[in-house]
Amino acid sequence: MSLVADQTGSVLGTPAEKIRNEADAASTKARVRSLLAKPLTAGAAVQIALLNNRALQAAYNDLGVSEAEMIEASLPPAPSFSLVHLTGAELEIERQITQNILALLTLPRRREIAQDKFKIAQAHAIEATLITAAEARRAFYRAVAAGQTVKFLEESRTAAEAVSELAKKLGQTGALPKLDQAREHAFYAEVSGQLAVARLKQRSEREKLNRMLGLWGAELTYRLPGKLRPLPAKPRTSGDVETEAVLSRIDLQTARMELRVVAKEYGLTHATRFIDGLEASGISRNEIQNGERTPRAGYDLSFQIPIYDFGEAKTKRAEEIYLRAVNSLIDKAINVRADARQAYQAYRGAYDIARYYEKTILPLRETISEQTLLNYNGMLSDLFGLLTDARDRIAANVQAIEAKRDFWVADVNLRAATIGGGGLTPGGIGQTQQAAAQND
Repeated sequence: MSLVADQTGSVLGTPAEKIRNEADAASTKARVRSLLAKPLTAGAAVQIALLNNRALQAAYNDLGVSEAEMIEASLPPAPSFSLVHLTGAELEIERQITQNILALLTLPRRREIAQDKFKIAQAHAIEATLITAAEARRAFYRAVAAGQTVKFLEESRTAAEAVSELAKKLGQTGALPKLDQAREHAFYAEVSGQLAVARLKQRSEREKLNRMLGLWGAELTYRLPGKLRPLPAKPRTSGDVETEAVLSRIDLQTARMELRVVAKEYGLTHATRFIDGLEASGISRNEIQNGERTPRAGYDLSFQIPIYDFGEAKTKRAEEIYLRAVNSLIDKAINVRADARQAYQAYRGAYDIARYYEKTILPLRETISEQTLLNYNGMLSDLFGLLTDARDRIAANVQAIEAKRDFWVADVNLRAATIGGGGLTPGGIGQTQQAAAQND
């Protein structure tokens, strides 16, 4: 775990940790409770996920299995011992020790391959850690955005309820026509319906976050921030995201290591293509006849004669496996470059949309609302215009929250596209772009 902890710690700021015993489990529980005692942040969510996500701990157990397999593959093959005891006219006892010579001769290369495979297993554990951290951040931002939407709609419904009650009283006195009363009540009902949908989504997003953090029972009472963090003053510049991704993506590094292993296995297959098995045995035999003991000793050498196949099939298979790995690595590199470009385009687009809502659409909606209310109070517009503006203002604020959520998710995706941590997660960004176009 040392390499896994070092690399994940340098990238995430929180090193990966493996729970090995009850003491580790108790320490983890205490740390998780300490983090949950405060309002949750994105960084705290990542820490909890790395400590408490059992699927990630299972990945670390797989790494332990790989280590044991590496040690096992690095050891020389154990010799076999056989004892033959024959009785009859004479007594014969034969002892034989057999050793696989081919396995001994190829042990250095097999040990090297086993060590490389273990390094690949470490890379897979690092990738699993990065994926867990990225998913925890995505789930955190979505849960916070869902909560912020619920809070805004609750405030809107409170205002709509007060106006609806006022309309009811005015209608009883005859000061408000029945049509206007119905419009006020319908607006209140619409906002209540939107709030119910938002609450359902909030519960769903929070459960997804709970699952990523491995929480249950009393741990589910943690607090989330009331709203998403502000946008950065300036977005990240593109730089050379392709080069960064090609050099840093952990899955591409893993593919390179797998290609080296395949190349070494291909070389080993080519070197041993004429021999499938080579065994040497030391034999000691005692023959006892008429009370006389006759000791004999010797050796036995056995190997397979390649009459029908002089290794062509094995080498051809190994060659095709190697070429497949080469083509897979090239394809992976192309996809990594495309992921980096796409992730940056989505990141920059999401930033521009969220900033547009924040700096342009919401201030304009505020101005429109103020002027519409003044016109209504001055009897220059009717109730229908006032309600239409209220609906548009609610829609714009909800879309602004979603746009900010999409930006922070796109920020996670850009990081994942350059260092590793799962594929891009589509959804939401297209809807926000469409809404922005309609408002424009």
